[in-house]
Amino acid sequence: MTWMVYGAYGFTGTLVAELAVRRGLRPVLAGRDAAKLRPLAERLGLEHRVFGLDQAAGALQDVDAVAHCAGPFSATSGPMVDACLESRTHYLDITGEIDVFEAVSRRDEEAKRAGVVLLPGAGFDVVPTDCIAAMLHDALPTATHLDLAFVVQGGASTGTAMTAVEGSGGGGRARVGGEIRGVPLGHRRRTAQFRDRPREVGAIPWGDVSTAYRSTGIPNITTFTTIPGVLGKLQPLTAPLLRTDLAQRLGRALAKRIGGPSGPTRARTRCEVFGEVWDGDGRRVRAALTGPNAYDLTADSVVEAVRRLAGTAPGAHTPSSAFGSDYVRALDGVVVSEPTTVR
Repeated sequence: MTWMVYGAYGFTGTLVAELAVRRGLRPVLAGRDAAKLRPLAERLGLEHRVFGLDQAAGALQDVDAVAHCAGPFSATSGPMVDACLESRTHYLDITGEIDVFEAVSRRDEEAKRAGVVLLPGAGFDVVPTDCIAAMLHDALPTATHLDLAFVVQGGASTGTAMTAVEGSGGGGRARVGGEIRGVPLGHRRRTAQFRDRPREVGAIPWGDVSTAYRSTGIPNITTFTTIPGVLGKLQPLTAPLLRTDLAQRLGRALAKRIGGPSGPTRARTRCEVFGEVWDGDGRRVRAALTGPNAYDLTADSVVEAVRRLAGTAPGAHTPSSAFGSDYVRALDGVVVSEPTTVR
């Protein structure tokens, strides 16, 4: 199979390309900037192609699958999906953006007609949380509520920081009664029973508000991470400021100075995920997992997902709908605590 990493010279794209080569694979590397792309391709001994998204359909004619790693995905996902549907190329990306998941899901019928798999969120956003959600739904099919929490260590890349800046003024979002609704950031707080230790977490907008609903059908979903309580209280005051052009320009300038966690930092850091479901009769089930650094997990998942795409039914998917709830167990360094009933 011929596959491509688009945005290969970005932080995560480079990790994906390097891991693929270590596993004996030879993806085509691609992106818009020849000066950044060529040295990477020469170092890894791989073919490379320079093109913008407006030229993608032609550049993908002989490509079976593209791993799209060039964000911000709010701007780049739509054009790349267009190109993949036209060229009949399987698509996956590493987004965590709720609106991107929603937009891609709406193209399910187009993807089926084209015989194409569309798989946004094939990295840390949202593979571990989505698989935990599906495991919990399997354990309690009557669940009406789902809480998902995560913790990541090691710092962020430029792309992740840029996405955070873009969404910084938007407040929180949750799935309520089957619909995505705006809520104050940190509108709920709870204790998450991670595998290493319990932690206090606050509600944030995360991709599973979209994807976990499509994976499980559970109508009420809240996502959490560790945030100081004061942020939730200040968010209504700070959000208008963070949405201003000046704040966005400053935020993007700062994000560009972030290089992403080094190899040694990634090697000594990890991620944690916790999930809990409950139903109208008061039954509750929990599960958790520990994994490697989120960027290493992302690279591993992208390479593994590409390998599995050919056997996946066409259409718009979540990670668990494409590969099953056990998919996360196939990734290096992931340890899952089985779903258990809360008494």
